[in-house]
Amino acid sequence: SGVQEPVPIASVTKVMTAYVVLHDHPLRAQDSGPGILVDQEAEDEANAVGESTVPLLAGKELGERQLLELMLVPSGNNVARLLARWDAGSEAAFTGKMNRAAAGLGMHRTTYTGASGVEDSTTSTAGDQLLLLEKAMQDSVFCAIVAEPSIVVRGVPGRFANTNTLLGTDGVVGVKTGSSTAAGGALMWAARAVNPRVPGLILGVVLGQATGGEPNAGLAAVLATSRTLIAGAQRTLAGYAVRDS
Repeated sequence: SGVQEPVPIASVTKVMTAYVVLHDHPLRAQDSGPGILVDQEAEDEANAVGESTVPLLAGKELGERQLLELMLVPSGNNVARLLARWDAGSEAAFTGKMNRAAAGLGMHRTTYTGASGVEDSTTSTAGDQLLLLEKAMQDSVFCAIVAEPSIVVRGVPGRFANTNTLLGTDGVVGVKTGSSTAAGGALMWAARAVNPRVPGLILGVVLGQATGGEPNAGLAAVLATSRTLIAGAQRTLAGYAVRDS
């Protein structure tokens, strides 16, 4: 309880990036969306040291949905920035959209300074991110993407695994990991109750796990903490029964 202090959130940032892109360019269930031309910057950034990126080739056209998948599943930072430039003309202009969207959702302790989350200056609280998560999970395309355990995208080499290894356990159906030295481990998660009498989703956000160390250690810590929280919630709901009114 008490006031939550904003902390770095790493790649959890990409949920807001997806939220803004889908708000500006909504997709229907099976739509791939408009074609987006990969620019030279996105190709060059694929080799960025110390970042999570995916291999992209300048001049290749990929659909909006494909790029959202590459951003949200393997957490491609270069893809997040490409989407930002496509949507708003520049990452700076897009970041302004992110902050306006955050204000509109009541996320008053959140500051976005980029589209990917690589900047330690992007900070938020678990409570603020929960407000975003509740809204983002109302988009069926977003829900479908974050539930994918792995993806193959035509024209991009390789199969990409979801960084959220909790998928498929204890009813988990998403959503997004984040990890860096400053942020430690961060996770937005969503799970369906194993009790069929309980409707809807269980949502949670865990931030600031094992900060100051290796990003992989932070990721392992937040996954372990979240696994415990989700299992506890499922046990609590297992005995819940909805009474007829």
